[in-house]
Amino acid sequence: MRLLSRLLLLTILLAGMLAGGAWWWLGQPLVLPATTTAEQPLAVEIPPGASARGVASALTGAGVQAPPLLLQVWFRLSGQSRAIKAGVYEIQPGATPRSLLRQLVRGEQALRSLTLLEGWNFRELMAAVRASPDLTQDLDGLDGAGIMAKIGYPGRHPEGRFFPDTYRMVRQAPASSVLKQAAQAMEQRLAQAWEQRDPGTLLRSPDEALILASIIEKETGTEADRAMVGGVFNNRLRIGMRLQTDPTVIYGLGERFDGNLRKIDLQTDTPYNSYTRAGLPPTPISMPGWAALLAAVKPADTRALYFVARGDGSSQFSATLDEHNAAVRKFQLQK
Repeated sequence: MRLLSRLLLLTILLAGMLAGGAWWWLGQPLVLPATTTAEQPLAVEIPPGASARGVASALTGAGVQAPPLLLQVWFRLSGQSRAIKAGVYEIQPGATPRSLLRQLVRGEQALRSLTLLEGWNFRELMAAVRASPDLTQDLDGLDGAGIMAKIGYPGRHPEGRFFPDTYRMVRQAPASSVLKQAAQAMEQRLAQAWEQRDPGTLLRSPDEALILASIIEKETGTEADRAMVGGVFNNRLRIGMRLQTDPTVIYGLGERFDGNLRKIDLQTDTPYNSYTRAGLPPTPISMPGWAALLAAVKPADTRALYFVARGDGSSQFSATLDEHNAAVRKFQLQK
């Protein structure tokens, strides 16, 4: 009996020591590769459907220096092994087995961001998307029409259809998912702007508002001038005057534009030459932001038909050609 009692006591003591050791280990920082820092955390990919053993294997394979069996047992005993979510995770220095499991169960994946700038055209947008190391490139080999079909907008021209903003996504998200998010955002913002349109606007549809907004976006980056630029273009459309805006001509030149807009360019007819053709161009020429969308549908109440850059980012607006020519001499020709 004494021997059995001693063995039982010893077993209890050993179990207590093991439990205490396990509890201590759960709160200790995991040993990670020496190159792991807050700026460069350890990246780990957990595949879909991974078992506790598979998750432990993925972690140690990525560089977590812990016995795989110990991690596997921890995941199973926690009762949360089946709640671990697939994805790409970043393990920061100081992570413990307990905090690591919490991160995996919550699905707190590595997040990245991609900023789409106001005024970019589709070519510039795709250059930024394809240059991102944080995206899985699933659009390679597709032209604009193919890209729009892939993200759920078949038959729609891609220019101007993406809202400029900063988008957050998980690391290695498909590029198409980010573009779909940006396209949906533009659709929503355009609808919101159209609902606020001036009752007297000559614009016949949200698409026309998007086209005009894209021109306004390229003509000025000055907040105070956007509504006035919108007023000028609305006035020109009202009286049948050509828009005569350089950004549309530049867009029509495409990659042929070398930074120098020549007189011959203004005289050469293209669908986007607003000096040779009346009305709006056939498509947007850039991605307009919210302020430009509003300026297109809620322009300033003005008599101005002309504007010229002052040289400080703002514009001088004029109601008559004589006033405009005087402004050109003052601000452009310095006379």
